[in-house]
Amino acid sequence: MKLWKNIFGVGVMTGISRIFGFIRDMLIARFLGAGRLSDIFLAAFKLPNLFRDLLGEGALSSIFIPMYTDSKKDEHFAKNVFSWLMVILLGITVIFEICMPFIVLALAPGFADDPWKLNTTVVIARIMFFYVIFICGAAFLSAILNAFSRFILAAFMPVLLNIMLILSLLASLWYGNDIILYVMATTVVISGIIQFWILLSRIRSKHFGLKLIIPKKDNKIKSLFKRFCVSLVGSGFYQITIIIGTLVASFESGAVSWLYYSDRIVQLPFAIIGLAVGTVLISSISNALAQNNMRSVYIQQNSSMKKSMMFIIPCMIGLIILAEPIIRFLFEYGEWSPQSTHNVAMAIKIQCLVLPAMLISQIYSKTLYANQDVKTPVKTSIISLALATIVYVGLFKFIGYLAVPVGIVISGYVKNILLKHACKKANLINTDKNTIFSIFMFLGIGMAYGYVLTMFNINSIIALAIAIGGFGIAYLSTSFIMDKILTKLTRK
Repeated sequence: MKLWKNIFGVGVMTGISRIFGFIRDMLIARFLGAGRLSDIFLAAFKLPNLFRDLLGEGALSSIFIPMYTDSKKDEHFAKNVFSWLMVILLGITVIFEICMPFIVLALAPGFADDPWKLNTTVVIARIMFFYVIFICGAAFLSAILNAFSRFILAAFMPVLLNIMLILSLLASLWYGNDIILYVMATTVVISGIIQFWILLSRIRSKHFGLKLIIPKKDNKIKSLFKRFCVSLVGSGFYQITIIIGTLVASFESGAVSWLYYSDRIVQLPFAIIGLAVGTVLISSISNALAQNNMRSVYIQQNSSMKKSMMFIIPCMIGLIILAEPIIRFLFEYGEWSPQSTHNVAMAIKIQCLVLPAMLISQIYSKTLYANQDVKTPVKTSIISLALATIVYVGLFKFIGYLAVPVGIVISGYVKNILLKHACKKANLINTDKNTIFSIFMFLGIGMAYGYVLTMFNINSIIALAIAIGGFGIAYLSTSFIMDKILTKLTRK
């Protein structure tokens, strides 16, 4: 019960953040369109997000939380890791500020044909890169809170960034569009400072004792760095694949923006459900493994898998059917063209197929990380994401930017298969029959109601809202009742 209370809380906060994120994206589409200006902002914004994933919410958090839990929340260990992180972030920032023109050119070589676009991206990226220090620091502070089962405040933090960007975009009605990119870049940095300060204040108010010290290279730090370097290879392959996707897309005008908006839509259900499950499981399974309670591990896995699949399957089916009207009514205003709507919708219809694999992979990978197995997730990432890169490059000539979502889907299922095999081999999973039957039942119910959904003509945002609401209510009520019946039958 507590597991799903925490997952629900994180999911709600993530959902609120994503709602504000969509409002932000609608305003970006309204003021910047899906072309030159939006390509500049989105390409520059990828850099700080890359390092947030690598040094904050990605490899470091997945390694730190199990080690921190296993050390019985050692205060000195947390201080030492925090201090090392700040030193590393400062060094990275200095290097990237100096080398930014080369980095932007490597990230988006298609911009080289437009000198103004390239030079402006360099300036905006230099401003926004200071965000890395504060957002990676904030991600580490969130990991501390999560280790103590305090999830809500950390999950709420991204809302601040979206609210502040919304305000900066609305303010452009007064200051004009001439400096809009510079105002948005500065806003991103300020939001990082605020998030860092709020989380640090919260930790200190709870007497966790976190502060900067002179970093020392003791045995725990050596072990953490060793595991982190291994994990960084896997995370690095993921980020390299994203960069290659951006690189490939930059040769097709508007494609960087089309893929960004399609990814935003597909990531919404995954963030609310999948990331919430992963955030809570890494802490709860770490605690269960520390107590050698495998029964608790299996119960948490099956519960998470069954209930999260109940929610993710209708999201996948709904996006396949409703992608075009969703994009049209959300973004087709101002500089946004009907062609952009069609192009984004096509990417969504392909990419959303990966949602079930992404969600279950979260459960498998977090279990491995909780068991302090870093190498296996890295190996699976290298194989699956190298495959994605091959698909990007190989298919771009034939289907253009759609090669990227196709590569994401293929690599997602390959990764899922590899992670499942690794967990089985280590005896870390035990998926019961009820869970498997329920997942197939949810898929059947979703497809049946999805077929009914295709019969409706959606010609307004009100009709879209009614269609989504009706589909969701019908599916969830039927799935809930059928799951209860199936559970009773399988227990007999």
